[in-house]
Amino acid sequence: MTTEDSLPPRLTRLTFHGPLSESRAAAMVRRLAGPRPATVLDIGCGWGELMLRVLDAVPDARGTGIDVRAEDLARGRLNAGARGLADRVEFVEESALGTGRGPADLVLCLGASQALSTAESSAHTTEALRELRRLVTDGGRVVLGEGFWERTPTPAELSGMWPGASAEDHHSLARLVDLAVAAGFRPEWTETASPAEWGEFESAYQADTEVWLASHPDHPLAAGTRERLDGHRGQWMGYRGVLGLAYLTLVPVTG
Repeated sequence: MTTEDSLPPRLTRLTFHGPLSESRAAAMVRRLAGPRPATVLDIGCGWGELMLRVLDAVPDARGTGIDVRAEDLARGRLNAGARGLADRVEFVEESALGTGRGPADLVLCLGASQALSTAESSAHTTEALRELRRLVTDGGRVVLGEGFWERTPTPAELSGMWPGASAEDHHSLARLVDLAVAAGFRPEWTETASPAEWGEFESAYQADTEVWLASHPDHPLAAGTRERLDGHRGQWMGYRGVLGLAYLTLVPVTG
C-alpha cells in the first residue's frame, strides 16, 4: 500500500523554480522595490518566492499570483502566512491566457511566457511580450525570465533534449531583447543565469527524489520515478551550456 509518507518528495530543495541564485534575487528585489510598486502580478507563479520577497521589501504593495498547479499555490500560501504576508497576497488557481488581473505596477513572468500564448515554438515569446505590455502600468516594470540559445544547437544536441526539440524553440539573446523593444519596452537590465545557477537548480530539482529512490529501489513507484529522473537528467545534459535563461527587466514605453 502506498501512503503519503512513502511518496517521493517534490521540489523541497528549491527556493526558486528556476536557475536564480540568492545574490541575483536580492539584487533584483532591490531594483524592483525602488519604484515602490503598489501592485505585483506573478504569471505562472508557482509558489511565488520572488513576488513574496518584493512584497516584504515594499510594505504597502499587494500581490496576485496565477498558476494552474494547486500544490505549488498551496506552498505559496503557507510561505506567505509564515512571513506575515497572507493579507497582502492572493494565489489563484487559473489560466493566465487573456487574464484580466492587470494592469499591475510590477509583472513577473519567470519561465512562464508559454502561459500567455497558445502559439507554438518561439512564436509564443512575441505574443507573450504583447500581453505583458498590456498587463503592466505605464511607469511600471516587467521581469521576463525567458529561455534563449547560447548558440545554435546541433542536430545531435537537439536529439538529446526534450521530445521534438527544434532550433526554432528559442531565439538568441540579441533577438529576444529586440523582440522586447518591438513590443513596446526598453530594457532596463539584461542578465543571464550562470552555469553555477543552472547546476544548482537542476541538481536541486531532482535531489530529494534521487535520495528517495536510492532508499526505495523496490517501491511500487520506483520504476516510473527512475525513468522520469533519468530522462530529465539526460535532457539537462543535452541542453547544458546550450540553453540559457535571460532575466530581462523591462520598462514600458509611454506616449
